[in-house]
Amino acid sequence: MIDFSVFNPKARPLVGLDISSSSVKLVELSGGAKEGIRIERYAIESLPRDAVSDGNVVNLDAVGDTIKRALRRMGAGVKQVAMALPASAVITKKILLPDGLREQEMEVQVEAEANQYIPFALDEVNLDFQVLGESPDAAGELEVLIAASRKEKVEDRVAAAESAGLKAVIMDVESFAAQSAFEYVARQLPDQGKGSIIALVDIGANLLNVTVLRDGQQIYAREQAFGGQQLTQDIARHYGMSVEEAEAAKRSGSLPENYASELLRPFMDSLALEVSRALQFFFTSTQFNQVDHIVLAGGCSVIPGLAEVVGGRTQVDTIVANPFAKMQLSSKVRPKNLMADAPSLLVACGLALRRFDS
Repeated sequence: MIDFSVFNPKARPLVGLDISSSSVKLVELSGGAKEGIRIERYAIESLPRDAVSDGNVVNLDAVGDTIKRALRRMGAGVKQVAMALPASAVITKKILLPDGLREQEMEVQVEAEANQYIPFALDEVNLDFQVLGESPDAAGELEVLIAASRKEKVEDRVAAAESAGLKAVIMDVESFAAQSAFEYVARQLPDQGKGSIIALVDIGANLLNVTVLRDGQQIYAREQAFGGQQLTQDIARHYGMSVEEAEAAKRSGSLPENYASELLRPFMDSLALEVSRALQFFFTSTQFNQVDHIVLAGGCSVIPGLAEVVGGRTQVDTIVANPFAKMQLSSKVRPKNLMADAPSLLVACGLALRRFDS
């Protein structure tokens, strides 16, 4: 075991540090349940191309330097961070254990169970577990969630943080962190989303992650190869630019007038089609046949009009995620900037929320 946990924080305060394939994101929250949560500051810094690939840190120096730049931008004396691994790097499994076991007995049982599910030697993995509560189906049994990841996956992220002078005290899973932040998005839905089936669609640089939730519980997840990088490559081809130039032009909004009709709208239509396909997979592989709300997250979700295009294609009420909508803002945070950045800060926000875990 490592000296920090996949689930339980050992120290606070701490800042959420999300390393995605395209950028590094930092979020610092303060306050608490009584006085309300406040976003103190945040930073987003683009990563060099291919510094992170398929969720793996490929260029440690480049990632470390990008974290340092993000820290300078944020201007906070941060030392401890909560980080996350991509879901693809973590094996998770729910198991049942008898109620009343002592911590040590539980650890022995978890290791025995993990041996059956994990295709690596246990000394090659970081293993952790969390008691979810009593089993609704089996009296006297507890539902326990096991999480395991190859040690090098954890160590690469820890090393990137350390190279920027930070200490990782929590290693979470990106999908769990996004779900933590999603609770604050669900509060903006009718009846706070209670009883509703909600599809959280996170549009990354290369992947579209669809997580379907009901009352905070994940009932389905799917990953599709589609993301904002596709639009960047279309721009590069169409206007004879390098990928880096295309990305910069896309972000600054300095593309020719015909960009919206010739490239952006077709991309939005393709994205809406991918979301529609993902929902069809959900319907055919579960007993469910409807979704009540779609929540868009990730960098692409702030494209003006995208929620309407997705809603039109799927015939489902669609909003853009903003986990900070009901939070207080410090004077260091500009509301307009946060509005544009919020959908891509879901994981970082979920990690920052870990400081409030008891």
